[in-house]
Amino acid sequence: MSGSQWRPALAPALMLRHDSVRGTDLLVLPERVVVLEGHAGQVVGLCDGTRTVRGIVDELAGRFPGAPVATEVPSFLDRLHQEGWLK
Repeated sequence: MSGSQWRPALAPALMLRHDSVRGTDLLVLPERVVVLEGHAGQVVGLCDGTRTVRGIVDELAGRFPGAPVATEVPSFLDRLHQEGWLK
């Protein structure tokens, strides 16, 4: 689903929250909570429906120079879409 025109956004029933006690981001679903590890919360936070996948990759490449965002982020977003967490 990582076509160049896809503008990923969280599915309507989901929320991204930060757990300050644990120092981690959480994806809150209707019947469960998913702990997002590493920089996953920052990636999901950019999925606001306005940026394309390329735009998200470019933003993260600027934040994390040298990180393999061009290869890892699109596949991560595809996995979230397959789970039904992104539309």
